[in-house]
Amino acid sequence: MIKTIGYAAESATSPLKPMEFDCRSLRHDDVAIEILYSGVCHSDLHTVKNDWGWTIYPNVPGHEIVGRVIEVGSAVHQYKVGDHVAVGCMVDSCQSCHHCHDGEEQFCVEGFTQTYNSPDRHTQDITKGGYAKHIVVRQEFVLSVPQSLDLAKTAPLLCAGITTYSPLRSWNVGPGSKVAVIGMGGLGHMAVKLAVAMGAHVTVVSRSHSKKDDALNLGADAFLISQDNDSMEKAAGQFDLIVDTVPVKHDVTPYIPLLKVDGTLTLVGQVGPLAEINSVPMILGRRRIAGSIIGGIAETQEMLDFCARMQVMPEVEMIKMQDINQAFERLERSDVHYRFVVGMQASDF
Repeated sequence: MIKTIGYAAESATSPLKPMEFDCRSLRHDDVAIEILYSGVCHSDLHTVKNDWGWTIYPNVPGHEIVGRVIEVGSAVHQYKVGDHVAVGCMVDSCQSCHHCHDGEEQFCVEGFTQTYNSPDRHTQDITKGGYAKHIVVRQEFVLSVPQSLDLAKTAPLLCAGITTYSPLRSWNVGPGSKVAVIGMGGLGHMAVKLAVAMGAHVTVVSRSHSKKDDALNLGADAFLISQDNDSMEKAAGQFDLIVDTVPVKHDVTPYIPLLKVDGTLTLVGQVGPLAEINSVPMILGRRRIAGSIIGGIAETQEMLDFCARMQVMPEVEMIKMQDINQAFERLERSDVHYRFVVGMQASDF
């Protein structure tokens, strides 16, 4: 076993603090990774606080992981010691159902194994995530990091990147597409950058002008104030796809008329209830409200390669592991521009 150390929450109200634990012994198809960078996702905060009601303590969060291979199992041939690799939100699945065969392990009929807070498929031990020095992952769920990517900025691509890339690909966004992005946080700013790189005309929809300059600097073509009824009416029927990144309960009805006939609003931020929806603008325009989770492993690798080719990287603020509790406090206030990334120096533990 690999003895390691991570930052863990012992309850919904306790701060994260150092905890020693053992990674599992390598199986024949495993890759052992020294973690170099770990992204901080809003879902880490939700999980630590048990907002969704399924957290198992002690909890070591983190599913945006970039690291270096330090050991491989006997059946691993794709990776070797020293390779830079990444791990996202999944570390296992049944690998036998039709979804897994189609490269959509996120829809595994038996449920995918989450990178943290999830029973290991073999031992039932609870997985521990990227707020640690090491992790052991089945080879099929390890991703290659293209050489041209900045390792320190790559981590958020493993969740924020693929969460927004997948719906853009699912709804065939490309040159000539008109895309609106609701919200300009960690997810929203990635949706803007990716849609722009795909050749779409991109509009950011926000409640105020506060992020207009940022949106335009990230490549957006237009900025729409959702509280301005006249502007919203003028924008009606314009968009092929709306990516809704708002992470709390909200009313999507005002945004539906912005869609073209057969347009889609896809939810990627809120996990849980929405405000009551008025079906009239859906019925009158054959419009759809859909949801999207992360992508499968093949699509995630495609996203990394796309970002390397197009030089699409998140806007990040680097922090130390020992500052994670202050980062969580800032995350609750939406005081981050736009993702935190933890540099996993040994001196921080």
